[in-house]
Amino acid sequence: MAKAMDAFSASLMADKREIIFAPAVYKFETFAQMAEQFQLNERDVVLTNERLYTPYMKELNLKCQFVFRGQFGQGEPDEAMIQKMYDAIPYDSYDRVIAVGGGAILDMSKLLGFKRPDTVHNLFFKRFPVEAEKDVIAVPTTCGTGSECTNISVAIVKEEKDGELTGRETKLGLVSDSIIPTKVCLIPDLVKPLPYKPFACSAIDALVHATESFLSPQRKTQTSELFSEKAMEMILKGFKLMDEKGQEARFEYLDEFLTASFYAGIAFLKAGCGPVHGMSFPLGGTYHVSHGESNYMLFGAILDYYDAKNPEGEIMRFKELVARILGCAAKDAIPELNALLQRILPLRPLRDCGFTEEDFQKFPQSVEVNQQRLMTNAYFPLDLAAMEAVYRKCY
Repeated sequence: MAKAMDAFSASLMADKREIIFAPAVYKFETFAQMAEQFQLNERDVVLTNERLYTPYMKELNLKCQFVFRGQFGQGEPDEAMIQKMYDAIPYDSYDRVIAVGGGAILDMSKLLGFKRPDTVHNLFFKRFPVEAEKDVIAVPTTCGTGSECTNISVAIVKEEKDGELTGRETKLGLVSDSIIPTKVCLIPDLVKPLPYKPFACSAIDALVHATESFLSPQRKTQTSELFSEKAMEMILKGFKLMDEKGQEARFEYLDEFLTASFYAGIAFLKAGCGPVHGMSFPLGGTYHVSHGESNYMLFGAILDYYDAKNPEGEIMRFKELVARILGCAAKDAIPELNALLQRILPLRPLRDCGFTEEDFQKFPQSVEVNQQRLMTNAYFPLDLAAMEAVYRKCY
């Protein structure tokens, strides 16, 4: 049987707000326009990377404190990387945080906006309060995470069980409305340098956000459903365009992809993500598979599981929506969707990233202990045996 709902998950279920939408949202054609609008100055810290700094910011000669994420390590944020960031950027050296980058940069920048914790580990295990004290301006440069408007920051942390370290790592999300950035700036021009595979993974990630929000059985609302439906429609139309015209066609559609990612972020801020994310977190934490790709590895198998267990529920509405966009029968929607995604980005099996026989038992156990916030949003519940079966199908 699945683990009983923990107190934090129960509090999320009890939240009766129709929608959570905190940041003011702007659109600009260039980063220079954004810098002028907000009068960026010496009391601003800009967390970004050199790939974006050199073509978009260097020649502006801004007086900001520019910090490159690569100074702290590579890959997704972990406890050591976040602590290095804290050490490099004294808390009293800035008034505003400008986050220009993908999900990792956005998530790390959110942590710069509130009171410094005693330890990063204690922060993510909710032993230190989250208290926002500084403005965070989020400028996403991928079209997938939705992190620019969400109340969560995700990191790879040392895993605990019953308060004791297990020696393994997993991903955890730190959740608080205080984490939501105060402003969002959408600048499609900044997405252009993104290589194809990270682009495809991020766009599929946004599709997963929208799908899981749409299927969320207890937390979704009429408003979150509106945003998730629109996000799914925009993303799938973009994938159809790329399928017909090739990878370069994405450049015709960057505004729509970026906007759809933002819409999906609004949707899952209230409705919540589900088992695709919950089951991908130990995969990313253990084998450092990128967030978007680890979600993609499990997405199709979990949709198949849902469709087998309860084909006439909300997933029927999902299939009807997908069928309208892809031009197929509803009964064929999930296979057609999986085939389209395969053409956008070939799907890697779990064995290619190092998944072992031992993981078939350990990963479900880790998910049950650490990811109840996500697993409680399952369209149809997954117990340990069901999770193992999904991992085996994806192996």
